Amino acid sequence: MGYSLRIGPALIWLALTATAHADPDAGAGQPYLDPAWLMLGHYHPDTLGDGYTSQADDPAFFLSKNGKHSPASELEATLSAIQRPGGGDNHARCRYPARTAWLQQEFDLSLAPMDCPAYGEWKETLNTKTVTLVFAASYLNSPSSMFGHTFLRLDPPQEDEETNLLLASTISYAADAAAHDSEILFAYKGIFGGYPGITTIQPYYEKIRLYSDIEHRDLWEYTLNLNQEEVDLMLAHAWEIRDRNFDYYFFDENCAYRLLALIDVARPGTNLLDEVGTHAIPSDTVRWVVDKDLISSVHYRPSAATSVAYSLSSLPDSQQTLAAAVANGYVSADADELKRLTASERAHVLDATYDYVRYQSEAEGWPRDIAAPLSHELLQERSTIENVPPPETPPEPAIRDDQGHDTFRLSLAGGQLDHREFTQLTLRPAYHDILDPPEGYRSGAQLQFLRLDARYYTDNDELQLEQLTGVEIRSLSPRNQFFSPLSWQVGFGGRRTDTGTERVLAPYLEGGAGGSWQLAPKTQLFAIATADLEIDDDLRRGYDAASGADIGLLHQNNQFSLMAGAKTKAWIVSSQHRQYQAYAKASWHIGREFSLFAEFTREDHYDRYESKWQTGLHAYF
Repeated sequence: MGYSLRIGPALIWLALTATAHADPDAGAGQPYLDPAWLMLGHYHPDTLGDGYTSQADDPAFFLSKNGKHSPASELEATLSAIQRPGGGDNHARCRYPARTAWLQQEFDLSLAPMDCPAYGEWKETLNTKTVTLVFAASYLNSPSSMFGHTFLRLDPPQEDEETNLLLASTISYAADAAAHDSEILFAYKGIFGGYPGITTIQPYYEKIRLYSDIEHRDLWEYTLNLNQEEVDLMLAHAWEIRDRNFDYYFFDENCAYRLLALIDVARPGTNLLDEVGTHAIPSDTVRWVVDKDLISSVHYRPSAATSVAYSLSSLPDSQQTLAAAVANGYVSADADELKRLTASERAHVLDATYDYVRYQSEAEGWPRDIAAPLSHELLQERSTIENVPPPETPPEPAIRDDQGHDTFRLSLAGGQLDHREFTQLTLRPAYHDILDPPEGYRSGAQLQFLRLDARYYTDNDELQLEQLTGVEIRSLSPRNQFFSPLSWQVGFGGRRTDTGTERVLAPYLEGGAGGSWQLAPKTQLFAIATADLEIDDDLRRGYDAASGADIGLLHQNNQFSLMAGAKTKAWIVSSQHRQYQAYAKASWHIGREFSLFAEFTREDHYDRYESKWQTGLHAYF
């Protein structure tokens, strides 16, 4: 569109069109409804009514006092401001370079060149030729990182292979949380928009230190195929929203969502934000970017923990034991046990041990007066061995995080509870069950939100809400002679519980902690001490609490997953009895779209036995 308008006619025209019906499809002849302008202002149609509201929550983002709710008023104010005489960093053209570029093209404006020192210096410092979308894998120990995290790396021209991308800058969006807020408070405020979200610029090496070296998270680097004009437009809009408040919401308006908006601005028509429904999970957003054919290459950067674990696991069992003995000070680096090995074997043991000690010093806080002398001793011994290359880096996983199953799951099953036949429908918006297809997800990890289980009993035509899961998290991380992670679980919601005379829907809170041990590849044993709390008026004292244990086996592979074990609970408040359960659950994976599943439990509760079984199909969307 080419409007040969200047400020006077443009304002008159806008005044006439601003009252037009705000039909999203009526952009022709109404530039303020053009998708590119709506994207620059972060405008979205109102749920009720035919207007628009910007997701920007900072008044300083707008030039019009009505800009929050009126894309027409904001366009009018911007068009007027960029044509005013003057200059300098506070001029509208310097504050809004992306808006200015679009309006120049849209209205065929002839604007004299203007010097914007701050923006020019910022852009020159970033020196960006290409942009890379970086995905940091999920990290269950932090509520803000349970689903993973995404940010953009701004890559300088690659003049040679030695160009150090670690010095490149990054753009990220995150909640501006107070340092003293607890993880629980962070989760609560993050869900309900209690934090402002800000866009920040940081060096890439700081991100690597945070995500890869400290939080044990692998990084996937997806280079976007944006041309230079698109890169410049993205940077111009990043300048416009820098340090501007957009309220942060954990499920949708989160780190990944804002980056999708930047890509949509850079390449109009990608419409990545249209993919967002009730939530924007980082791994899903990466999948959308890949599906839109926006990626030119992918690079895997293993975390320090992944590299160390791979280096140690490549040693035979006897040499792993020797490496652990050296690391813990039981055997010296020049001991006879090491010298009896071949040069290649000794080099690999020393390399793996050094990497482990360095990792423990950085990530786990081993005292420097212990780690430093030991590291020096290991390096000294390693220097005496020539012609043996350093250990190989971990291989790239066959399936990336964005190639795993989709996170929304719909399940249909038929089964029987104590001779009562039922049909069960389950809806789960996010994210991953421990028996879902494991490719692309952390082994032994489970994270579910807002899962709903509804049952229809055929014997009396009764429809019941069986369970509503608010949050359910489980992390089973195997322990060994090098690492001793805690296995844990937590969950809350509402579920059917047996009072002895009837099954009632009761709010619950449960948790547990323990350990897990690798028995064989893809198979682990776990033992968890558990605690449960249920609240309901139908319970004798209005609530009940129990301590217990859950012991079982977990096997995960790309075709089949199985979990079987036994649970016990000792209810101590209202009912004062023991509850025992044996269970077995299995899933057969049909690609990444479907899984067949079967479950069986046998329970002793209130001195009576009860069996439940069900079989069905999971479909992932």
